[in-house]
Amino acid sequence: MPEYVILLSIPGLRGSDVAAMPRLRSLMEQGDRAELASSFPAVTCPVQANMTTGVPPSDHGVVANGFYWRDRQAVEMWTAPNGCIQRPQLWDILHKQARGVTSAVWFPLHAKECGADYVCTPAPIHNPDGSESLWCYTKPAALYGELVDELGHFPLQHFWGPIANIKSTAWIVSSAIRAAERFRPNLFYMYLPHLDYAAQKHGPDSPEAMAALGELDGEVGRLIDGCAAAYGPSEPLWIAASEYVISPVSHVCYPNRALREAGLLTLKESDQGLVIDHAASAAWALVDHQCSHVFVNGDAATIDRAADVLRRLDGLAEVVDPRSAPQYDLNHARSGELVAVSAPHSWQAYYWWADDAEAPRFARTVDIHRKPGYDPVELFFDPATRGIPLDATLVRGSHGAPPLDAAQRGVLLSSQRGVFVEGPTADTDVADIVLRQFGI
Repeated sequence: MPEYVILLSIPGLRGSDVAAMPRLRSLMEQGDRAELASSFPAVTCPVQANMTTGVPPSDHGVVANGFYWRDRQAVEMWTAPNGCIQRPQLWDILHKQARGVTSAVWFPLHAKECGADYVCTPAPIHNPDGSESLWCYTKPAALYGELVDELGHFPLQHFWGPIANIKSTAWIVSSAIRAAERFRPNLFYMYLPHLDYAAQKHGPDSPEAMAALGELDGEVGRLIDGCAAAYGPSEPLWIAASEYVISPVSHVCYPNRALREAGLLTLKESDQGLVIDHAASAAWALVDHQCSHVFVNGDAATIDRAADVLRRLDGLAEVVDPRSAPQYDLNHARSGELVAVSAPHSWQAYYWWADDAEAPRFARTVDIHRKPGYDPVELFFDPATRGIPLDATLVRGSHGAPPLDAAQRGVLLSSQRGVFVEGPTADTDVADIVLRQFGI
């Protein structure tokens, strides 16, 4: 069994992409390879929780990238701490069953306050004037200050938004190499986000997306070399897992517009303009790429009415009650009364307005926490308004819906043989594969 395991979590990586990444291909060519199927919804936070707990969203509770807390009538996007994951993760199990085994967690979501020995993850401080202190949560707490001294602040502006680029992944790699040198963790779990950007903005087969493969491979090569120096003769086992694959999209649908037009969604005035009144609305949708959780305040007839409204929308494959749809594994108290699933060519935008003059002020800004849903239009910039455009048709790639065929499934790679069986593999299998390397 290997003494060290490095698990790379790479969103957007397809099996065919490996041929265009010589450093990754060379690292993995003597190992195992399997098709990796993401559970639904195939979006960041649920898939990362699937891979690190070994169970689906119905068990661990991360049903989307954001939550609607019914008791507080509040939406929380991207900010929930590690406690929102309701099952033990890899590092928790290792601490219990493999004495002396240490772990490091680098940049996955919901990592703040997790049980790993060493942690680095984005946790920007939002100042009263609207500015942000570009800061990361680290464990030990002093580690971020030490990384800043060597590398400068984590470039949050390159992690998401119109100028998202390789600089954020490069900082992750540089800081991870330093952690490997200093701590030599037995398990090192690392999120490398770079392939997300161009594939959503321009399409997964665009020249920009192909160029991103080369940029990421350069950073993977630097990581391989840095970890080889850090771990010395104790060669780590490397495992790389796609989180999901991005599909080309040519259509967008607007569940909240439809619910508003049907008289089910109610708005209220706020300091940002008109926003959804969650308490007063009979139904509204928390959208997330190619999935949305629809929260319904009312009886069975209200649920049926909301479902009927949404089923008429072009771009939705189906609208289901998650409690009677076991194929989606979303039977959890945090799920909506309904779940809307996109067709593969379409995605869902959070907009509830038809006239852009009604859009709230945050709509034209990069504001991932205030918007009631994921907004990939934040990858674009409108020179006319010097802000984020309000044209959701700009987006050319999305993910989350069940894939149509094998070409839209991810890949699982290892640097050594005999690590896993070379056959169709689910994201929930990754935790077991990792734990077996430590005799668990």
